[in-house]
Amino acid sequence: MTSKEIREAFLSFFKNKSHDIVPSAPVVVKDDPTLMFTNAGMNQFKDIFLGETLPKHTRVTDTQRCLRVSGKHNDLEEVGIDTYHHTLFEMLGNWSFGDYFKKEAIAWAWELLTEVYQLDKDRLYVTIFEGDEKEGLERDSDAYDLWKSHVAEDRILLGNKKDNFWEMGETGPCGPCSEIHYDMRSDEEREAIRGQELVNADDPQVIEIWNLVFMQFNRLKNGKLEPLPAKHVDTGMGFERLVRAIQGKTSNYDTDVFQPIIQFIAERAGIMYGADEKTDIAMRVLSDHIRAVSFAIADGQLPSNNKAGYVIRRILRRAVRYAYTFLGFKTPFINELVPLLAKQFEGVFDELIQQQSFVQKVVLEEEVSFLRTLTTGIQRFENYIAEHRAIEGDFAFELFDTYGFPIDLTGLLAREKGLRVDMEGFQRALQQQKERSRAATAIDTGDWVTVSNGDETEFVGYDCLEATTQLLKYRKVTSKGKQQYQLILSVTPFYAEGGGQVGDSGWLISDANEKVYITDTKKENALIVHFVNELPPVLEGNFKAVVDKHKRLDTESNHSATHLLHAALRQVLGDHVDQKGSLVSPDILRFDVSHFAKITPEEQKQVEDIVNAKIRENIVLKEERQVPYQEAIATGVRALFGEKYGDYVRVITFDDVFSKELCGGTHVRSTGQIGFFKIISESAVAAGVRRIEAITGSKAAAVIREQFELVDKMRELMNNPKDFVSTVEKVLNENHELKKAMENHIREKSLQMKKELEAKVEQVDGVNFLSLIVDLPSADAVKTLAYALKGALDNAFVVLGANIDGKPNLTVMISDDLAKARGWNAGTIVKDLAKDIQGGGGGQPFFATAGGKLVEGLSKAIARARDFVR
Repeated sequence: MTSKEIREAFLSFFKNKSHDIVPSAPVVVKDDPTLMFTNAGMNQFKDIFLGETLPKHTRVTDTQRCLRVSGKHNDLEEVGIDTYHHTLFEMLGNWSFGDYFKKEAIAWAWELLTEVYQLDKDRLYVTIFEGDEKEGLERDSDAYDLWKSHVAEDRILLGNKKDNFWEMGETGPCGPCSEIHYDMRSDEEREAIRGQELVNADDPQVIEIWNLVFMQFNRLKNGKLEPLPAKHVDTGMGFERLVRAIQGKTSNYDTDVFQPIIQFIAERAGIMYGADEKTDIAMRVLSDHIRAVSFAIADGQLPSNNKAGYVIRRILRRAVRYAYTFLGFKTPFINELVPLLAKQFEGVFDELIQQQSFVQKVVLEEEVSFLRTLTTGIQRFENYIAEHRAIEGDFAFELFDTYGFPIDLTGLLAREKGLRVDMEGFQRALQQQKERSRAATAIDTGDWVTVSNGDETEFVGYDCLEATTQLLKYRKVTSKGKQQYQLILSVTPFYAEGGGQVGDSGWLISDANEKVYITDTKKENALIVHFVNELPPVLEGNFKAVVDKHKRLDTESNHSATHLLHAALRQVLGDHVDQKGSLVSPDILRFDVSHFAKITPEEQKQVEDIVNAKIRENIVLKEERQVPYQEAIATGVRALFGEKYGDYVRVITFDDVFSKELCGGTHVRSTGQIGFFKIISESAVAAGVRRIEAITGSKAAAVIREQFELVDKMRELMNNPKDFVSTVEKVLNENHELKKAMENHIREKSLQMKKELEAKVEQVDGVNFLSLIVDLPSADAVKTLAYALKGALDNAFVVLGANIDGKPNLTVMISDDLAKARGWNAGTIVKDLAKDIQGGGGGQPFFATAGGKLVEGLSKAIARARDFVR
């Protein structure tokens, strides 16, 4: 069977078992603060397991793309090295929400594997939970008895809590699980060692392919387990491992999931796959990493320097490093894999083929950027080894953290030079960074405390800004030493942050008129969570939830203006423009779009004119709620890549032929309420993505007023000339000429000073030595003087100090031949001298500079310079 047939067979099998096939959720998580990426098939159903929402279907199945590269599930460093770990992988799954349980899950798993896929029964092993006395958990005898009807008892193995008790996290739903393992070894190997001995023993050929999780408990903050009100089934089967088993391969990378890409890489590199382990690993890394990077970008996560964006950038850079070091690709190549990947997943995950051009261009720009960084890092390495006989751990970590060098690349470069890497020091620095990161993101979340009965929050914020409500439950949260509380209300008018729009703030007012300020509102899975710094004095009874009206109205103006802006950009720039991110707050709107050129001032003016024309038309909002998703798409409504839409959606329209989008945010009742729209900046935010920032309404009026006042003030300073622009140009030209004349004067002064200083040169051990403080106004002037002295003197060793605007400056210049002959390095010397001025610096072996804080230390530094010559 091909991988495509294997995937289709899985979905068809469970569809015939009355399961609804649901689409994969985006790989980038947007409504769960505990996750960056979807790392398991159950993520999109988390709110159902938590009891926060009711399931639309009690039986579902899907193939979910998952990413495991950060946090608890971090497989990145194993990827490419072994045969079965991946960054992005597909998780085939079937779920029961309070419907069937262990009996059906086990029977169907065996039926699918042995009858549909026809896997060898003699190679299959299963595990069940052996129990845990400390937890008061008994052995999962139900699962054991059920497996006995399918598998010989010596193939039913007991597993400990680590392997066979699945937990969502430190708290939340959990339960025993039953793993299915497949032995892919040869008959001779199986005769020598029984498969039972290798299950869960990290053998690369005896691997887990399916995990059946039986959700029975809820883990509380205090560690106790309580039974869930309903029992669920959550299964996850690694698609790539399954294909490997069915196709009889010894590596996931030998299947038709990866081989087309690997063979393409091999052909372009001119290296046969299978010829050398190092190049094989590199090809596996590229074939894996391009999947993770491409789908993350398609789902809306661009590479960046923080959070999820940093993870994606790190994955891509790891691929570039392997391509550069082991496959000889010194120019961008990885982006060429995107079209091949998009074609492979056509009809499965169409997000990629629909954005193929955009994704490829983003990858290309990232490659170009990192190849420059890689070259800089290698130069940094070369400079370092000129002064050191071993690679210190801190420097190896600097290469890793700043320049993206994996430790094995640093080791490779070191071995070529006959040097040793301090691995203990590197690991220590790496561990310190991890601990700092964990401390910065540590959040202590308490259990929910129930106050009133109720399951779900009713959101009424589209229609009103006040509502009578009750407090359903609360919990305490501590982050970075700050304590807050999170509240769940029965009814709320507060909009929870989402779709780029910030969350509402406002007040919770008791019947006794006691007020608690709600600082923010966010969504966690299906929950609308209200943040407060203190709890209401009395928790029971009715409250009035009141949204901050002014903040909401300003936010609505910016959100509606964002829709108008999106439509105007497509009209001016073309249909290729798609939203890639947004921020809608009361003060500003920020809108990121796919476009590979600067949006010119003229194009910005056209966009502004279109948006303001639509505002003046005072178009009435057309809001449609609970529209079937497919029906909405059929009408031409714009949906955003990377968003997870339900079966029913909300459609926001401002003129049927102008702006029609799926949106859950709040909006003005008519465009005239926006008042006025003004773009205040346009910039590049990432490869192929431009960012527009704009303001509306009273904020726009205030900025325009400020600009007029500024111009009036400038006119006044210029004595109110008739031709204001020409007068300013004249002043600027005069300033330029004066500055030029001043620079020439300083340069002439430096050269004149050269003649005076030549007379002060001393002969020290065959070196023309000069060390003194000079009176010059800028670092450039000192540099000019230093180079002039170097040109006039042989075997020169010059140290110049200067007080520049109250700040000490040191310059060291050494003749090239002298630096080489005596092994002197100006950069090292200036760093040492800079200690006297409480500063630091660096440079090249023949020229270096340093700045500092202590002007009084210049004399001492100048005096100490002689020590380096003796």
